[in-house]
Amino acid sequence: MQYGLTDEQEMIARTVQSFVEKEIYPHEALVERTGEVPTEISQEIKKKTLDLGFYACNFPESVGCAGLNHMDFALVERELGRGSMALNHFFGRPQNILMACEGEQIERYLMPAVRGERMDALAMTEPGAGSDIRGMKCAAVPDGGDWVVNGSKHFISGADHADFIIVFIATGEDQTPKGPKKRITAFLVDRGTPGFTIRDGYKSVSRSLL
Repeated sequence: MQYGLTDEQEMIARTVQSFVEKEIYPHEALVERTGEVPTEISQEIKKKTLDLGFYACNFPESVGCAGLNHMDFALVERELGRGSMALNHFFGRPQNILMACEGEQIERYLMPAVRGERMDALAMTEPGAGSDIRGMKCAAVPDGGDWVVNGSKHFISGADHADFIIVFIATGEDQTPKGPKKRITAFLVDRGTPGFTIRDGYKSVSRSLL
């Protein structure tokens, strides 16, 4: 039985490793010193990833992407892990949950995200609950055809560059055989939505969101 990588997988690994060495390593000292990724550098990395055909490679061919399987994508992540996360963020791997978009969400969020036209970020962790989603305090209540959200998130990788945020929010309770459990809903929140604030956090790739 053959346990080694296929020729194609070896090619994927070599390609991404070369990209990291040429496009990520040269900028790491600057990012470590300033705690910021200059816009011109982030856009250059994104463009070269698009040209390479690896942008949103974790998404299927049905939406115009490479459609890498889990093993292939693990190799991509392994090689990207050699470099700064603040920089390899712009290699572009949108959250897979966007494949659940429906109706107008597809053209507003999913397709722009996989084409590199809009960037997403994932907001789940909270100051008081960590990553325990059942313990989250951020909550939303319906108000006519809208929702009113109150709460905060932090440790959000890429929030300062995101055009929209995928925010996990408590929206009530569900009755289950084991008793009531908090209902968690994923909201797509555009940057600039009234009451939505992104503020500077720690000198890292994460930011805080209120």
